[in-house]
Amino acid sequence: MKKAKILMASLVGSIIEWYDFYLYGTATGLVFSTLFFPNHDPAVSILIAFATFGAGYAARPIGSIIFGHMGDRIGRKASLMLTLIGMGGSSFLIGLLPTYAQIGIVAPALLVLLRLMQGIALGGEWGGAVLLATESANKGIRGFFGSVPQLGVPIGLVLGTFSFTLISALTTEAQFMAWGWRLPFLFSIVLIVIAVWIRSGIEETPEFQRKKEQGELAKIPVVEVFKYNKKDIFRLIGLKLGDGFFNVFLMSFILVYATTYLDYSRDTALLGLTLSCATMIITIPIAGYLSDFIGRKMIYTGGLIAMLVLAIPYFMAIPVSTGWFFTMQVLLLGVVWGAIFATQGTLFSELFPAKVRYTGLSLGYQIAAAIVGFGPMIWTAMGTNYGASPMVFGGFMMVSLVISLVLILFAPDTRVITKYEDLEEEQITRLNGEAEQEKAVNLT
Repeated sequence: MKKAKILMASLVGSIIEWYDFYLYGTATGLVFSTLFFPNHDPAVSILIAFATFGAGYAARPIGSIIFGHMGDRIGRKASLMLTLIGMGGSSFLIGLLPTYAQIGIVAPALLVLLRLMQGIALGGEWGGAVLLATESANKGIRGFFGSVPQLGVPIGLVLGTFSFTLISALTTEAQFMAWGWRLPFLFSIVLIVIAVWIRSGIEETPEFQRKKEQGELAKIPVVEVFKYNKKDIFRLIGLKLGDGFFNVFLMSFILVYATTYLDYSRDTALLGLTLSCATMIITIPIAGYLSDFIGRKMIYTGGLIAMLVLAIPYFMAIPVSTGWFFTMQVLLLGVVWGAIFATQGTLFSELFPAKVRYTGLSLGYQIAAAIVGFGPMIWTAMGTNYGASPMVFGGFMMVSLVISLVLILFAPDTRVITKYEDLEEEQITRLNGEAEQEKAVNLT
Protein backbone atom coordinates (compact mmCIF):
# COMPACT_ATOMS: atom_id res chain seq x y z
CA MET A 1 0.00 0.00 0.00
CA LYS A 2 2.85 2.36 0.86
CA LYS A 3 4.60 1.68 -2.46
CA ALA A 4 1.35 2.16 -4.37
CA LYS A 5 0.87 5.58 -2.76
CA ILE A 6 4.40 6.59 -3.71
CA LEU A 7 3.84 5.53 -7.30
CA MET A 8 0.57 7.46 -7.39
CA ALA A 9 2.33 10.54 -5.99
CA SER A 10 4.98 10.32 -8.71
CA LEU A 11 2.37 9.76 -11.41
CA VAL A 12 -0.10 12.50 -10.51
CA GLY A 13 2.41 15.33 -10.95
CA SER A 14 3.52 13.88 -14.25
CA ILE A 15 -0.10 13.82 -15.41
CA ILE A 16 -0.46 17.52 -14.60
CA GLU A 17 2.86 18.27 -16.31
CA TRP A 18 1.81 16.67 -19.56
CA TYR A 19 -1.77 17.85 -19.33
CA ASP A 20 -0.42 21.41 -19.14
CA PHE A 21 2.12 20.69 -21.87
CA TYR A 22 -0.56 19.38 -24.19
CA LEU A 23 -2.97 22.21 -23.51
CA TYR A 24 -0.39 24.86 -24.30
CA GLY A 25 0.95 23.01 -27.34
CA THR A 26 -2.54 22.53 -28.77
CA ALA A 27 -3.76 26.02 -27.95
CA THR A 28 -0.62 27.52 -29.50
CA GLY A 29 -1.61 26.54 -33.03
CA LEU A 30 -5.39 26.62 -32.62
CA VAL A 31 -5.98 29.63 -30.34
CA PHE A 32 -2.97 31.70 -29.25
CA SER A 33 -1.75 32.46 -32.77
CA THR A 34 -5.09 34.17 -33.46
CA LEU A 35 -6.16 35.64 -30.11
CA PHE A 36 -2.80 36.70 -28.68
CA PHE A 37 -0.52 37.15 -31.72
CA PRO A 38 -2.73 38.48 -34.53
CA ASN A 39 -1.02 39.14 -37.86
CA HIS A 40 -2.13 39.55 -41.46
CA ASP A 41 0.03 36.55 -42.34
CA PRO A 42 -1.20 33.38 -40.53
CA ALA A 43 2.21 31.72 -40.92
CA VAL A 44 3.84 34.58 -39.04
CA SER A 45 1.23 34.38 -36.27
CA ILE A 46 1.86 30.64 -35.83
CA LEU A 47 5.62 31.18 -35.88
CA ILE A 48 5.44 33.84 -33.16
CA ALA A 49 3.05 31.75 -31.08
CA PHE A 50 5.36 28.73 -31.24
CA ALA A 51 8.23 30.98 -30.15
CA THR A 52 6.42 31.34 -26.81
CA PHE A 53 5.97 27.57 -26.77
CA GLY A 54 9.74 27.25 -27.13
CA ALA A 55 10.34 29.93 -24.49
CA GLY A 56 8.70 27.67 -21.92
CA TYR A 57 11.15 24.95 -22.85
CA ALA A 58 14.05 27.39 -22.64
CA ALA A 59 13.07 28.21 -19.04
CA ARG A 60 13.16 24.57 -17.98
CA PRO A 61 16.94 24.38 -17.34
CA ILE A 62 16.56 27.26 -14.89
CA GLY A 63 13.91 25.29 -13.05
CA SER A 64 16.08 22.18 -13.08
CA ILE A 65 18.85 24.08 -11.25
CA ILE A 66 16.49 25.70 -8.73
CA PHE A 67 14.44 22.63 -7.89
CA GLY A 68 17.35 20.26 -8.41
CA HIS A 69 19.28 22.14 -5.73
CA MET A 70 16.30 21.98 -3.42
CA GLY A 71 15.71 18.31 -4.15
CA ASP A 72 19.34 17.36 -3.51
CA ARG A 73 19.70 19.54 -0.41
CA ILE A 74 16.28 19.60 1.30
CA GLY A 75 14.51 16.62 -0.18
CA ARG A 76 12.61 15.27 -3.16
CA LYS A 77 9.21 15.74 -1.53
CA ALA A 78 9.57 19.46 -0.71
CA SER A 79 10.72 20.26 -4.22
CA LEU A 80 7.87 18.33 -5.81
CA MET A 81 5.23 20.16 -3.78
CA LEU A 82 6.41 23.50 -5.16
CA THR A 83 6.64 22.30 -8.76
CA LEU A 84 3.01 21.19 -8.58
CA ILE A 85 1.80 24.61 -7.53
CA GLY A 86 3.95 26.36 -10.13
CA MET A 87 2.81 24.15 -13.01
CA GLY A 88 -0.89 24.03 -12.34
CA GLY A 89 -1.12 27.60 -11.09
CA SER A 90 0.38 28.98 -14.29
CA SER A 91 -2.04 26.99 -16.44
CA PHE A 92 -5.00 28.14 -14.38
CA LEU A 93 -3.99 31.79 -14.79
CA ILE A 94 -3.56 31.34 -18.56
CA GLY A 95 -7.23 30.39 -18.64
CA LEU A 96 -8.08 33.79 -17.12
CA LEU A 97 -5.97 35.96 -19.44
CA PRO A 98 -7.64 38.69 -21.52
CA THR A 99 -6.84 38.59 -25.25
CA TYR A 100 -4.93 40.97 -27.53
CA ALA A 101 -8.21 42.53 -28.66
CA GLN A 102 -9.04 43.39 -25.06
CA ILE A 103 -5.79 44.76 -23.62
CA GLY A 104 -3.41 44.93 -26.57
CA ILE A 105 0.30 44.08 -26.31
CA VAL A 106 -0.01 43.36 -22.57
CA ALA A 107 -1.91 40.14 -23.38
CA PRO A 108 0.93 38.32 -25.20
CA ALA A 109 3.41 39.71 -22.64
CA LEU A 110 1.44 38.13 -19.78
CA LEU A 111 1.09 34.89 -21.73
CA VAL A 112 4.84 34.68 -22.22
CA LEU A 113 5.43 35.45 -18.53
CA LEU A 114 3.10 32.67 -17.41
CA ARG A 115 4.65 30.31 -19.93
CA LEU A 116 8.09 31.05 -18.47
CA MET A 117 6.82 30.43 -14.94
CA GLN A 118 5.28 27.19 -16.11
CA GLY A 119 8.54 26.18 -17.77
CA ILE A 120 10.57 26.83 -14.61
CA ALA A 121 8.21 24.65 -12.56
CA LEU A 122 8.20 21.92 -15.20
CA GLY A 123 11.99 21.94 -15.12
CA GLY A 124 11.96 20.42 -11.65
CA GLU A 125 8.90 18.18 -11.83
CA TRP A 126 9.93 15.34 -14.14
CA GLY A 127 13.25 14.55 -12.48
CA GLY A 128 11.75 14.62 -9.01
CA ALA A 129 8.83 12.39 -9.99
CA VAL A 130 11.19 9.83 -11.50
CA LEU A 131 13.40 9.80 -8.40
CA LEU A 132 10.42 9.52 -6.10
CA ALA A 133 9.57 6.26 -7.90
CA THR A 134 13.02 4.78 -8.62
CA GLU A 135 14.59 5.58 -5.26
CA SER A 136 11.64 3.95 -3.50
CA ALA A 137 11.64 0.81 -5.68
CA ASN A 138 12.34 -2.67 -4.39
CA LYS A 139 15.43 -4.42 -5.74
CA GLY A 140 14.99 -5.77 -9.24
CA ILE A 141 11.99 -3.69 -10.30
CA ARG A 142 13.50 -0.22 -10.59
CA GLY A 143 12.80 -0.14 -14.33
CA PHE A 144 9.11 -0.84 -13.81
CA PHE A 145 8.84 1.76 -11.03
CA GLY A 146 10.66 4.28 -13.23
CA SER A 147 8.15 3.73 -16.02
CA VAL A 148 5.13 4.63 -13.87
CA PRO A 149 5.74 8.43 -13.85
CA GLN A 150 6.09 8.20 -17.63
CA LEU A 151 2.46 7.13 -17.81
CA GLY A 152 1.70 10.77 -17.06
CA VAL A 153 2.40 11.48 -20.75
CA PRO A 154 -0.43 9.45 -22.30
CA ILE A 155 -2.84 10.00 -19.41
CA GLY A 156 -2.20 13.74 -19.35
CA LEU A 157 -2.50 13.99 -23.12
CA VAL A 158 -5.66 11.88 -23.22
CA LEU A 159 -7.18 14.14 -20.55
CA GLY A 160 -6.13 17.21 -22.52
CA THR A 161 -7.36 15.76 -25.81
CA PHE A 162 -10.67 14.72 -24.27
CA SER A 163 -11.18 18.16 -22.74
CA PHE A 164 -10.47 19.99 -26.00
CA THR A 165 -12.53 17.50 -28.04
CA LEU A 166 -15.47 17.70 -25.63
CA ILE A 167 -15.47 21.49 -25.51
CA SER A 168 -15.11 21.65 -29.30
CA ALA A 169 -18.08 19.31 -29.75
CA LEU A 170 -20.29 21.25 -27.34
CA THR A 171 -19.52 24.73 -28.70
CA THR A 172 -19.59 26.50 -32.01
CA GLU A 173 -16.34 27.74 -33.51
CA ALA A 174 -17.12 31.26 -32.28
CA GLN A 175 -17.91 30.04 -28.75
CA PHE A 176 -14.80 27.90 -28.65
CA MET A 177 -12.59 30.84 -29.60
CA ALA A 178 -14.42 33.22 -27.26
CA TRP A 179 -14.43 31.19 -24.03
CA GLY A 180 -14.46 27.44 -24.68
CA TRP A 181 -10.68 27.10 -24.93
CA ARG A 182 -10.29 28.52 -21.40
CA LEU A 183 -12.12 25.69 -19.61
CA PRO A 184 -9.39 23.01 -19.91
CA PHE A 185 -6.85 25.46 -18.47
CA LEU A 186 -9.12 26.35 -15.55
CA PHE A 187 -9.58 22.64 -14.82
CA SER A 188 -5.91 22.54 -13.76
CA ILE A 189 -6.91 23.80 -10.32
CA VAL A 190 -8.81 20.56 -9.67
CA LEU A 191 -5.77 18.47 -10.57
CA ILE A 192 -3.54 20.57 -8.30
CA VAL A 193 -5.75 20.02 -5.26
CA ILE A 194 -5.79 16.25 -5.82
CA ALA A 195 -2.03 16.07 -6.40
CA VAL A 196 -1.10 18.16 -3.34
CA TRP A 197 -3.35 15.99 -1.18
CA ILE A 198 -1.68 12.79 -2.41
CA ARG A 199 1.90 14.05 -2.15
CA SER A 200 1.44 15.53 1.30
CA GLY A 201 0.96 12.03 2.68
CA ILE A 202 4.19 10.42 1.43
CA GLU A 203 7.61 10.15 3.04
CA GLU A 204 11.04 11.11 1.72
CA THR A 205 12.76 8.55 -0.51
CA PRO A 206 14.91 6.03 1.43
CA GLU A 207 17.97 6.76 -0.69
CA PHE A 208 17.91 10.51 -0.05
CA GLN A 209 17.13 9.96 3.63
CA ARG A 210 20.13 7.65 3.95
CA LYS A 211 22.46 10.20 2.33
CA LYS A 212 21.12 12.91 4.62
CA GLU A 213 21.68 10.82 7.75
CA GLN A 214 25.21 9.96 6.61
CA GLY A 215 25.99 13.65 5.98
CA GLU A 216 26.79 13.02 2.32
CA LEU A 217 24.61 15.72 0.72
CA ALA A 218 26.23 17.93 -1.91
CA LYS A 219 26.82 21.53 -0.76
CA ILE A 220 26.24 23.03 -4.21
CA PRO A 221 24.81 20.23 -6.39
CA VAL A 222 25.08 22.03 -9.72
CA VAL A 223 28.80 22.69 -9.13
CA GLU A 224 29.51 19.12 -8.09
CA VAL A 225 27.58 17.56 -10.95
CA PHE A 226 29.58 19.59 -13.49
CA LYS A 227 32.80 18.80 -11.69
CA TYR A 228 32.37 15.04 -11.47
CA ASN A 229 29.54 14.11 -13.88
CA LYS A 230 29.82 16.57 -16.74
CA LYS A 231 30.24 13.75 -19.26
CA ASP A 232 26.97 12.16 -18.16
CA ILE A 233 25.07 15.45 -18.51
CA PHE A 234 26.18 15.83 -22.12
CA ARG A 235 25.50 12.15 -22.76
CA LEU A 236 21.95 12.58 -21.45
CA ILE A 237 21.38 15.64 -23.64
CA GLY A 238 22.48 13.80 -26.75
CA LEU A 239 20.48 10.70 -25.89
CA LYS A 240 17.31 12.79 -25.58
CA LEU A 241 17.65 14.85 -28.76
CA GLY A 242 16.71 12.11 -31.23
CA ASP A 243 13.44 10.94 -29.74
CA GLY A 244 12.80 14.42 -28.31
CA PHE A 245 12.36 16.16 -31.66
CA PHE A 246 10.17 13.36 -32.98
CA ASN A 247 8.18 13.31 -29.75
CA VAL A 248 7.38 17.04 -29.86
CA PHE A 249 6.30 16.66 -33.48
CA LEU A 250 4.12 13.60 -32.85
CA MET A 251 2.43 15.06 -29.77
CA SER A 252 2.15 18.76 -30.53
CA PHE A 253 3.11 20.01 -33.98
CA ILE A 254 1.23 17.16 -35.67
CA LEU A 255 -2.02 19.06 -35.04
CA VAL A 256 -0.78 22.03 -37.04
CA TYR A 257 0.94 19.83 -39.64
CA ALA A 258 -2.13 17.64 -40.21
CA THR A 259 -4.64 20.50 -40.41
CA THR A 260 -2.49 23.02 -42.29
CA TYR A 261 -0.55 20.86 -44.77
CA LEU A 262 -2.58 17.64 -45.04
CA ASP A 263 -6.10 19.12 -44.90
CA TYR A 264 -7.27 16.87 -42.07
CA SER A 265 -9.93 18.25 -39.76
CA ARG A 266 -9.04 19.22 -36.21
CA ASP A 267 -11.19 16.36 -34.86
CA THR A 268 -9.36 13.82 -37.05
CA ALA A 269 -5.97 15.07 -35.90
CA LEU A 270 -7.08 14.96 -32.24
CA LEU A 271 -8.44 11.42 -32.67
CA GLY A 272 -5.15 10.20 -34.14
CA LEU A 273 -3.28 11.67 -31.20
CA THR A 274 -5.74 10.18 -28.71
CA LEU A 275 -5.39 6.67 -30.17
CA SER A 276 -1.59 6.80 -29.98
CA CYS A 277 -1.68 8.08 -26.38
CA ALA A 278 -4.07 5.30 -25.39
CA THR A 279 -1.62 2.79 -26.87
CA MET A 280 1.19 4.23 -24.75
CA ILE A 281 -0.73 3.42 -21.58
CA ILE A 282 -0.20 -0.24 -22.50
CA THR A 283 3.31 0.05 -23.97
CA ILE A 284 5.01 1.98 -21.16
CA PRO A 285 4.53 -0.39 -18.20
CA ILE A 286 5.33 -3.42 -20.37
CA ALA A 287 8.57 -1.87 -21.61
CA GLY A 288 9.46 -0.73 -18.08
CA TYR A 289 8.92 -4.25 -16.75
CA LEU A 290 11.00 -5.82 -19.54
CA SER A 291 13.84 -3.36 -18.92
CA ASP A 292 14.48 -5.03 -15.57
CA PHE A 293 15.25 -8.27 -17.40
CA ILE A 294 16.75 -7.39 -20.78
CA GLY A 295 18.11 -3.93 -19.89
CA ARG A 296 17.17 -0.32 -20.54
CA LYS A 297 19.93 0.03 -23.12
CA MET A 298 18.61 -2.75 -25.35
CA ILE A 299 15.07 -1.35 -25.45
CA TYR A 300 16.33 2.20 -25.96
CA THR A 301 18.62 1.18 -28.80
CA GLY A 302 15.91 -0.86 -30.54
CA GLY A 303 13.46 2.03 -30.27
CA LEU A 304 15.88 4.54 -31.81
CA ILE A 305 16.64 2.18 -34.69
CA ALA A 306 12.92 1.69 -35.35
CA MET A 307 12.34 5.45 -35.36
CA LEU A 308 15.26 5.97 -37.72
CA VAL A 309 13.93 3.36 -40.17
CA LEU A 310 10.36 4.70 -40.04
CA ALA A 311 11.15 8.44 -40.15
CA ILE A 312 10.66 9.02 -43.88
CA PRO A 313 7.94 6.31 -44.32
CA TYR A 314 5.94 8.07 -41.59
CA PHE A 315 5.86 11.36 -43.49
CA MET A 316 5.09 9.54 -46.74
CA ALA A 317 2.21 7.53 -45.29
CA ILE A 318 0.26 10.01 -43.15
CA PRO A 319 -1.02 12.10 -46.12
CA VAL A 320 -2.44 9.02 -47.90
CA SER A 321 -5.55 8.43 -45.76
CA THR A 322 -6.92 8.72 -42.25
CA GLY A 323 -6.30 4.98 -41.80
CA TRP A 324 -2.59 5.39 -42.52
CA PHE A 325 -2.46 8.53 -40.41
CA PHE A 326 -3.91 6.73 -37.38
CA THR A 327 -1.75 3.63 -37.94
CA MET A 328 1.53 5.52 -38.20
CA GLN A 329 0.70 7.73 -35.20
CA VAL A 330 -0.04 4.66 -33.08
CA LEU A 331 3.08 2.84 -34.30
CA LEU A 332 5.57 5.71 -33.93
CA LEU A 333 4.17 7.46 -30.86
CA GLY A 334 2.20 4.75 -29.09
CA VAL A 335 4.54 1.78 -29.53
CA VAL A 336 8.06 2.86 -30.51
CA TRP A 337 8.35 6.14 -28.62
CA GLY A 338 6.31 4.71 -25.73
CA ALA A 339 8.95 1.98 -25.28
CA ILE A 340 11.82 4.48 -25.47
CA PHE A 341 10.20 6.85 -23.00
CA ALA A 342 9.38 4.04 -20.56
CA THR A 343 13.10 3.43 -20.00
CA GLN A 344 14.34 7.03 -19.92
CA GLY A 345 13.59 7.89 -16.32
CA THR A 346 15.45 4.87 -14.93
CA LEU A 347 18.22 4.88 -17.53
CA PHE A 348 19.04 8.56 -17.11
CA SER A 349 18.76 8.59 -13.31
CA GLU A 350 21.16 5.65 -13.02
CA LEU A 351 23.88 7.74 -14.68
CA PHE A 352 24.24 9.94 -11.55
CA PRO A 353 25.12 9.33 -7.88
CA ALA A 354 22.33 9.96 -5.37
CA LYS A 355 23.73 13.19 -3.88
CA VAL A 356 23.51 15.08 -7.20
CA ARG A 357 20.96 12.89 -8.97
CA TYR A 358 18.05 15.34 -8.91
CA THR A 359 20.18 18.13 -10.34
CA GLY A 360 22.04 16.01 -12.90
CA LEU A 361 18.95 14.19 -14.14
CA SER A 362 16.80 17.32 -14.35
CA LEU A 363 19.43 19.61 -15.83
CA GLY A 364 20.52 17.25 -18.62
CA TYR A 365 16.97 16.34 -19.54
CA GLN A 366 15.70 19.92 -19.50
CA ILE A 367 18.58 21.30 -21.55
CA ALA A 368 17.65 18.76 -24.20
CA ALA A 369 14.00 19.78 -23.80
CA ALA A 370 14.97 23.44 -24.30
CA ILE A 371 16.60 22.51 -27.61
CA VAL A 372 13.76 20.35 -28.96
CA GLY A 373 11.17 22.85 -27.74
CA PHE A 374 12.08 25.13 -30.64
CA GLY A 375 11.35 22.34 -33.10
CA PRO A 376 7.89 23.75 -34.00
CA MET A 377 9.48 27.04 -35.06
CA ILE A 378 11.90 25.15 -37.31
CA TRP A 379 9.13 23.00 -38.78
CA THR A 380 6.91 26.00 -39.42
CA ALA A 381 9.72 27.57 -41.44
CA MET A 382 10.36 24.25 -43.22
CA GLY A 383 6.68 23.87 -44.07
CA THR A 384 6.49 27.43 -45.39
CA ASN A 385 9.48 26.86 -47.70
CA TYR A 386 9.08 23.20 -48.69
CA GLY A 387 5.52 22.20 -47.84
CA ALA A 388 4.87 18.74 -46.38
CA SER A 389 8.02 17.22 -47.86
CA PRO A 390 8.72 13.71 -46.46
CA MET A 391 12.41 14.01 -47.32
CA VAL A 392 12.81 17.37 -45.59
CA PHE A 393 10.88 16.52 -42.42
CA GLY A 394 12.01 12.88 -42.30
CA GLY A 395 15.61 13.86 -42.99
CA PHE A 396 15.56 16.37 -40.15
CA MET A 397 14.38 13.68 -37.74
CA MET A 398 17.00 11.21 -38.96
CA VAL A 399 19.89 13.55 -38.23
CA SER A 400 18.97 13.93 -34.56
CA LEU A 401 18.19 10.22 -34.24
CA VAL A 402 21.66 9.27 -35.52
CA ILE A 403 23.25 11.42 -32.80
CA SER A 404 21.27 9.64 -30.08
CA LEU A 405 21.87 6.21 -31.60
CA VAL A 406 25.65 6.67 -31.64
CA LEU A 407 25.62 7.80 -28.01
CA ILE A 408 23.47 4.93 -26.74
CA LEU A 409 25.75 2.39 -28.40
CA PHE A 410 28.65 3.68 -26.27
CA ALA A 411 26.60 4.29 -23.12
CA PRO A 412 26.98 1.96 -20.11
CA ASP A 413 24.38 -0.71 -19.38
CA THR A 414 23.06 0.92 -16.21
CA ARG A 415 20.92 -2.06 -15.27
CA VAL A 416 24.02 -4.21 -14.84
CA ILE A 417 25.90 -1.49 -12.92
CA THR A 418 23.08 -0.82 -10.46
CA LYS A 419 22.46 -4.54 -10.06
CA TYR A 420 25.98 -4.93 -8.66
CA GLU A 421 25.53 -1.81 -6.53
CA ASP A 422 22.33 -3.30 -5.10
CA LEU A 423 24.12 -6.56 -4.31
CA GLU A 424 26.95 -4.67 -2.60
CA GLU A 425 24.47 -2.64 -0.56
CA GLU A 426 22.63 -5.79 0.48
CA GLN A 427 25.94 -7.38 1.47
CA ILE A 428 26.91 -4.38 3.61
CA THR A 429 23.50 -4.40 5.28
CA ARG A 430 23.79 -8.12 6.00
CA LEU A 431 27.33 -7.78 7.43
CA ASN A 432 26.27 -4.86 9.61
CA GLY A 433 23.37 -6.92 10.89
CA GLU A 434 25.63 -9.86 11.68
CA ALA A 435 28.05 -7.52 13.49
CA GLU A 436 25.22 -6.11 15.60
CA GLN A 437 24.05 -9.63 16.50
CA GLU A 438 27.59 -10.66 17.46
CA LYS A 439 27.97 -7.54 19.58
CA ALA A 440 24.68 -8.29 21.35
CA VAL A 441 25.79 -11.87 22.07
CA ASN A 442 29.12 -10.69 23.50
CA LEU A 443 27.37 -8.24 25.78
CA THR A 444 25.17 -10.95 27.21
